[in-house]
Amino acid sequence: MNMTPTTLPPQAEYLSRSAAAKLIRDRYGLRLSSQTLAKYATIGGGPPYYKAGRQCLYREDDLVAWAETRIAGRRASTSAPIIEHAA
Repeated sequence: MNMTPTTLPPQAEYLSRSAAAKLIRDRYGLRLSSQTLAKYATIGGGPPYYKAGRQCLYREDDLVAWAETRIAGRRASTSAPIIEHAA
């Protein structure tokens, strides 16, 4: 097993799992708990994170990029295609 240390990239702040879930809820209105982020860390499909001992740390820009992929776009109905906004 490779146990080489990883250097964290410079970042003003890394968020704990609970702070990461709160950021997504507050900014995007997505229903997300720290337990859901823990599940995604196990099965995949969640935002990238760093391990620091037993703690998972998230970068805000990674959380924003991940959350924006979860938002499908405006629709007129569930069967209608996504409405493209005019540039």
